[in-house]
Amino acid sequence: MNDKQHIAQHAAQQVKNGMIVGLGTGSTANFFIEELARRQNQEGLQFKAVASSVVSSIKAQQLGLPLIAINHIDGLDLYVDGADEVTPDLTLLKGRGYDLVREKLLAKAADSFLVLIDNSKRVTRIGENFPIPIEVMPFAWQLVQRSLAAIGGAATLRQTANKDGLWVSSHGSLVLDVTFTSSIDHQALNEHLNAIPGIVEHGIFSGLTSAVFCAHEGQVEEQWA
Repeated sequence: MNDKQHIAQHAAQQVKNGMIVGLGTGSTANFFIEELARRQNQEGLQFKAVASSVVSSIKAQQLGLPLIAINHIDGLDLYVDGADEVTPDLTLLKGRGYDLVREKLLAKAADSFLVLIDNSKRVTRIGENFPIPIEVMPFAWQLVQRSLAAIGGAATLRQTANKDGLWVSSHGSLVLDVTFTSSIDHQALNEHLNAIPGIVEHGIFSGLTSAVFCAHEGQVEEQWA
């Protein structure tokens, strides 16, 4: 069993009968979904699941998990997902690969948000290893780009993997990937981004994390907020 499987199984033990559980997206989240399916089939665990993406929805459907649509809930008990970066105060960078709007909606709606990582995801500041993804209204991207430049951000439109077009989110947003030439406090940056008109959502998850579970050599370290 590798670290991703180990930490996913550890997190799945947090799921109790009757819960509504948010499913993250990615390789570790897939192991979490598989462990939920095992517990459902072998232990009779009863729960309902909400997917953060089409990818996790398909995975859950294939394994027979009871899915409900995100527009049919007003809250959930637990959300489990990964992160691209995690700071010491448990601020996250997310959304490099998938739909960060749905991810942040689930993180905010959950009574408990558990983040599954390995040591490579730990950073001292947000944006240390990756650009910050920002979803924007298509007609506003140049105005947003200008606003970002005013606070030191260099923003480029995200292209598709084969560079033949622009990446578009599931609800029609464009994505700006933003790097900052000088270090900026991630709490201040979160507030700056929240105040810029035209931004639909961004990848800084501040004040949402309940706990980070970090896997290393078969062990799981828990850090609670």
